[in-house]
Amino acid sequence: MASKPKQLLTELSHPGPHEVLRGNLALVGLPGVVFTPRQGLGLPAIAFGHGWMQPATRYRQLLHHLASWGVVAAAPATQLGPLPSHRLLAGDLLTTLDVVSTVRLGPDGISVDPEKLGLAGHSTGGGSAVLAAAQSAEAGGDARPKVRAVATVAAAQTFPPATEAAKLISAPGLHLAVDGDLVAPAVGHADAIAQAWAGPVQLRTLAKSSHLAVTEGRHWSQLLLQGKPQRATQQLTKALFTAFFLTHLTGTEKYLPLLDADAKRAPIEVPEDAEPAA
Repeated sequence: MASKPKQLLTELSHPGPHEVLRGNLALVGLPGVVFTPRQGLGLPAIAFGHGWMQPATRYRQLLHHLASWGVVAAAPATQLGPLPSHRLLAGDLLTTLDVVSTVRLGPDGISVDPEKLGLAGHSTGGGSAVLAAAQSAEAGGDARPKVRAVATVAAAQTFPPATEAAKLISAPGLHLAVDGDLVAPAVGHADAIAQAWAGPVQLRTLAKSSHLAVTEGRHWSQLLLQGKPQRATQQLTKALFTAFFLTHLTGTEKYLPLLDADAKRAPIEVPEDAEPAA
């Protein structure tokens, strides 16, 4: 019997069955962090883009959570200054995917399947993930890495515009907007990106949240940006990202009922028509 959406949401809100290892991307020439299951071959992987002025470590629990469900999750720690290049961060996200899919990770030789790669990000890091996916799409069938799915939370516009880049992306997209976001209001950011998306796309609105709700710990940037860490937003993001990437990177259909249904505090604004990518 298929599980109900609420049951799946509860299941994916908790850590998965895998023990998790943490590594340093600097060992392969790029500053950042990577979380992997302790063992596994042919795993899916995602690269995560941080928000404006946000250290990659502020997403540690989210990355750890994805790894516990079998998804290698890495975040480059580049473009951290007040005037970052969104284009260069997009390039670093693609480099991160290239690194984790070509280098054996961990003491037991963990490997990533280059056909199971995705991108994710928060704020301008979400916008940069969109730019990176468009770069991959523009490169054509021989592109490396090939991006199969993109997920963002509180995505913010970039330069060049993420809305223009979205027109080139045929891979499935999931965008979590924040109700009342004062930094990146959905109407000109996440909603605009979703409306421009060329492929199957879903937009959800996270209620009672804020722009920094998905981040973890304390950081001085909270004096400049709206909001602070919120457990409810973090739990919803973990569950929905996990369901989305397991569906579109591994081909499982188990979590489709969750992706197809409204969730409490995360109703669907733009429906998704995607078939799970094998």
